[in-house]
Amino acid sequence: MFSGWYEGLLAGIKTLNQILTAGIAITAFSLLIYALTFNLRDRVARSFAVILLSVMVIFTSEAIQSAVKSADLIDLFLRLQWIGIVFLPPAYLHLSDALLVTAGKPSRGRRRMAVRAIYLVSVFFLLLFMARQLVGGLVVNRQPAPHLQRTLWTDFFSLYYLAVMLWAGVNFIRAYGKMLTRSGRRRMIYLMTGATAPALGSYPYLLFGSSFAANFPLFFWSVATLINLLVGALIIIMAYAVAFFGVAWPDRVVKSRLFKWIMRGPVTASVALSVMTLVRRGGETFGLEYNAGVPVATVASILLMEHLITLAAPIWERQLFFGRDRAELTLLQNVEERLLTQSDLRQFLEAVLAAVRDHMQSPSAFIAALDGGELSLLINAGKPFAEKDNLSQALQLLEPDASGRKEYLWNDTWILPLRQRRAIELDRDQEAPLLGILGVVCAPGQTIEPDQLQALWLLAERAALALEDRSLQQRVFSTLQDLQPQVELIQRMRAASRYDTRANLLAETFAPENDVSEWVREALNHYWGGPKLTDSPLMRLRVVQEMARDEYDGNMPNALRALLKRAVEQVRPEGERRFTTEWMLYNILDLKFIEGRKVREVAARLAMSEADLYRKQRIAVEAVAKTILEMEIQRKPEERKEADS
Repeated sequence: MFSGWYEGLLAGIKTLNQILTAGIAITAFSLLIYALTFNLRDRVARSFAVILLSVMVIFTSEAIQSAVKSADLIDLFLRLQWIGIVFLPPAYLHLSDALLVTAGKPSRGRRRMAVRAIYLVSVFFLLLFMARQLVGGLVVNRQPAPHLQRTLWTDFFSLYYLAVMLWAGVNFIRAYGKMLTRSGRRRMIYLMTGATAPALGSYPYLLFGSSFAANFPLFFWSVATLINLLVGALIIIMAYAVAFFGVAWPDRVVKSRLFKWIMRGPVTASVALSVMTLVRRGGETFGLEYNAGVPVATVASILLMEHLITLAAPIWERQLFFGRDRAELTLLQNVEERLLTQSDLRQFLEAVLAAVRDHMQSPSAFIAALDGGELSLLINAGKPFAEKDNLSQALQLLEPDASGRKEYLWNDTWILPLRQRRAIELDRDQEAPLLGILGVVCAPGQTIEPDQLQALWLLAERAALALEDRSLQQRVFSTLQDLQPQVELIQRMRAASRYDTRANLLAETFAPENDVSEWVREALNHYWGGPKLTDSPLMRLRVVQEMARDEYDGNMPNALRALLKRAVEQVRPEGERRFTTEWMLYNILDLKFIEGRKVREVAARLAMSEADLYRKQRIAVEAVAKTILEMEIQRKPEERKEADS
């Protein structure tokens, strides 16, 4: 009786361990995709991606081999598992070195050489593994589970594994000591705590084949299950800490994006896997080898989870991630959801004009907006408006009228001024600003009945309200455009100072993107020589100075010219050069600045007006400026790598 109870408990713990192993594999794969997608440029994130790849290989192989019966397949997946185990030590040392560099503790090259040496040692163990010297043949019928036979090299590798992990742990502690900000120290604690997960999760597999694991299988599997339970939580904590490296997003954006990724990835996949397993085993209980409910239940669980996440996402964002800024961020969300776009405005005004034509039985109606002191046709309904080039005449007919309603007859068109309603409500004695006009074409001699006139003015007020919102939003967008470079600058410095305050806030400040765009435009205008190139503020960029030193014998103008050419080539689409829309920006840069052709010649070559050419040129120059800024920002980690050597 005791034996039966013991065997049942052992089988249950093994089953739970299999479920946790599959969940960890799913989580590691999902977080690996996240790291490769959002912050792969950062050294810390790249080394963390190596750890996740090793963990994914380990736990995926373990989950598959525990479900197969063939000895050949078991042997194959156990060997794949060891590939991940072999590369965990150098990946951890790599991560610890990246953390020290990020925290402002670059070495003189010793740590980097040590990391490379440890990678080479792991390659040596991999060669031993391929030669079947690190582990031996497959052992199937021994406790605690099927495993590869231990050798003398297995014991050496276990010592190497523990020594390198302890070394990495010392580096983690050193990096923690370099953190000056409270948030940096807190996240380093998260990172160090989470870093124990992959190490703990893989080490039990090193005990396979040992006398301890064979003599105490219940204790071994209980510990392995508890460790896997911890790994599932700790690996997410580790990913959370690493997610802040290499990105300039606000903390709330990082948290929200990672949380949503975890919910849509590991959580949804684990729920679907659990439902599938339960339905399948339930069918087997009733003697059904194939249960048609398995795919139905799996798909239904995925759809239900996605639906619940969509509904719950706004709630958890406000409750968990907005913090003290909840009111401001909620307001911004509401503005985004209710923003009156150009398409929305056009759709609304089309409905207004349709109602105007219906009430007036008019063949045509239009709305013109006042922009920069001139009227421009915004929308037309019915027959094309023949007088659209003479709207200035209609504007001259209007008399200042703050509060009263007065319509004007212009040729065969009734003109109703659209004025700002809020100004009228605030001060009836002040002239209300003109927003535009509503024009209704009428038949010769046609008069407007009082009820028609009342309805027409009501519709005109609706149109005026829409134009007023349009005007307000244009001012808001203009303010945001002016604010964006400064906000981006502050966010970049704030993100850079999360872990290394001294090395970043005391460093030379990044230039706002608007200033860089102007410098780039001036330098391109003097691309083949001139003071705007030779005296350009772009000469202060590290990337220019390094190019001058390494490639142009200290000639700064030639280095800047080469940098501009390289940035222009980044704008070039792939494939053969064409004179199509997608090639527009590159063709402008190449023809106007690199080849030095005149504006009229470039405009004729690209079949556009000179005014349109200047607008497109501004966009092209901004693209070049953005590329140069990215090159300059990327020099920071490169400088630190050089400091290591």
